[in-house]
Amino acid sequence: MRVTGRLLFVLIVASASLGAMSLQHTEQPATDKEIRIGNVMPYSGPLSEFGAIGQAEAAYFDMVNARGGINGRKIRFITRDDNSDPGSALELTRSLVESEDVHLMFGSFGTPGNLATRRYLNEKKIPQLFVASGDEELSQPSAFPWTMGWQPSFRSEGRIYANYIQAYYPQKKIVVLWQNDQFGRMLYKGIQEGLGDLNRHVLVDIAFDIGDEHLDGHVSILKRAGADIFVFLGVPSTASKVIKLAASLNWHPVFIVNDASASIANAMAPAGLENSAGVISAAFLKDPSDPAWKNDSAMKDWFAFMDKYHQVESTNNSAALYGYAAAEALTQVLTQCGDDFSRDNIMRQAASLRDYQPSVALPNIRMNTSPDRYLPIRQMRLVQFDGRSWQPFGEVIETAFTEGAAR
Repeated sequence: MRVTGRLLFVLIVASASLGAMSLQHTEQPATDKEIRIGNVMPYSGPLSEFGAIGQAEAAYFDMVNARGGINGRKIRFITRDDNSDPGSALELTRSLVESEDVHLMFGSFGTPGNLATRRYLNEKKIPQLFVASGDEELSQPSAFPWTMGWQPSFRSEGRIYANYIQAYYPQKKIVVLWQNDQFGRMLYKGIQEGLGDLNRHVLVDIAFDIGDEHLDGHVSILKRAGADIFVFLGVPSTASKVIKLAASLNWHPVFIVNDASASIANAMAPAGLENSAGVISAAFLKDPSDPAWKNDSAMKDWFAFMDKYHQVESTNNSAALYGYAAAEALTQVLTQCGDDFSRDNIMRQAASLRDYQPSVALPNIRMNTSPDRYLPIRQMRLVQFDGRSWQPFGEVIETAFTEGAAR
């Protein structure tokens, strides 16, 4: 989920185009020849860098329609801008359900917005599929059977970093800079749970807000703590600044960043490739800016898709790749529906995925679901940036998570 700052203007223009497209689509009468999909995204506001997810999903469904649709039906993807506001997300979702009569909500971004709409959608029995959040509360089939996550859980990702520290640096001192929202808190909670007794080695942790103007002060405080390991949990635009600031202070700790910030084009390169060399992360999707995938057939398909259906300034946008992969997974679910696009059957097929591998997922990362297993992707790989490419190490990690136990 990553996008460069220089794409901001493109995102604003494109999101305006998307709004116009959606309004045009809503004038079309609903027929049994289409599948109506609702979505809300932060095309504006503090998290607008992730609006690229929804834009790529819209482009992916344009490609599906150009190829004849799904089982004889065309996709009508209606996406709205919630400005990262949970109240707006609920209002827009209600409108999509009650005025647009969408078959399902798909891929809406962010934990607060999805939590705000979850009860309404479950009461209405509307599928809330493949939400763009790793919060475990959004994958609780016993309590909310119409809501399903997609990506590995944030807490599980945090535990991966904790396990890495325990294995490689058990006696080293740690500092943490984490984004002060549900996203950052869940990542940090996973680290704390994973470290257990080793939490005593965390010298300082600092929470920061999106748009924080005191990053230089935060990094300076963390350096003075004398730690060996620096864990950053946040978005790529902030990660790039933090890596650059640490280097400017001649501070070179073991640097760990979360998956959402592990993009060469959107974080490592803006921070300086030399400054970023050695950064550790965990991933489940390929990085489109990584030269290691230049001859990969799936990534060649990705670049061809971007050239034909989603012409933007950069094809190295990891947020867009995330949207592409999620839309591809939903297409698989809808294809499995055959001629029955009832909401019951859409949910049934979403809970019946068997070893499905998104084309742009890392090798051996697969999706599996069942009626009591609502987190499709539970695998990640540890990776290290060598100044040019992400180098995987160790085996594929199966994350530990049991639905119903997240509290």
